[in-house]
Amino acid sequence: MSQSVKNLLAARARLGECPVWDADRQQLFWVDIYNHRVHQFDPATGRDRYFDTGDLVSAIALAGSDRLLIALRDRLAFLNTQTGEIVSLYQIEFPHPDTRCNDGKCDSQGRFWIGSISEAPGQAALYRYDPDGSLHVMETELTISNGLGWSPDGSTFYLTDSAPHKIYAYDYEAATGTISNRRILVDLSKEAVEPDGLAIDEQGNLWSALWDGWCIACFNPAGQEILRIKMPIQRPTSLTFGGSHLTDLYITSASVGLSQTEIQQGFYAGDLFYLSTNFSGMPTRQFLSSPGVQ
Repeated sequence: MSQSVKNLLAARARLGECPVWDADRQQLFWVDIYNHRVHQFDPATGRDRYFDTGDLVSAIALAGSDRLLIALRDRLAFLNTQTGEIVSLYQIEFPHPDTRCNDGKCDSQGRFWIGSISEAPGQAALYRYDPDGSLHVMETELTISNGLGWSPDGSTFYLTDSAPHKIYAYDYEAATGTISNRRILVDLSKEAVEPDGLAIDEQGNLWSALWDGWCIACFNPAGQEILRIKMPIQRPTSLTFGGSHLTDLYITSASVGLSQTEIQQGFYAGDLFYLSTNFSGMPTRQFLSSPGVQ
């Protein structure tokens, strides 16, 4: 690495998550789940503004000019980044009452994959929201469906379930949007850390934010750890590549659930961080809605 992790923005978020790089604007969108905010950060100026969603907001995806697809507590919606207007699209009926939306990302075909998190073990799931407005259950018996992504060649899908401390790999069929043959790629169950958000670089390496680990880690496509980078905060939450060459790594973090002593030890908890790397990330995929879904 060309430099150490830098504190980029004193955000003091409760639960910063889901950073998304907008290459057209050269800006970063990210969320603060419990403060109900979608942030828009400009690295060139250091300016950060936010939209109040009025509800928990856990994941976002680019969805055309001046528009984001957002995952609220139990529904999907469009957010207009010019006016702040929110238009609901789909109400998700979760099987357990203590369940909400969690991390999400778009695939190469413009479909939005969104997981859930449940207080009841095994009651969360992974969903696929298609451009035609239909929702499909893709995986069940999860607890904290988290960081997800695809290999550069599009043949493998990755999914994190934070509760058992595992990252899974699946065979992926891009044309149909189907996954199969689940296997454990990364098992961190012997450590007191939980893999959280995920990013993939163009070499196929998996970058994972390690909740309660004071670090982020990089695993090669075979699941072997090749790098671990220390963070000045206990709970990094997610990460994405950005910048003009997609070599800048942006990292969100959380302060939620920390004691006063822990916050003092990790004074910058909830802030936004930056790392210049020797790796190049994958371009951000957008949600491609059908004409009738708008």
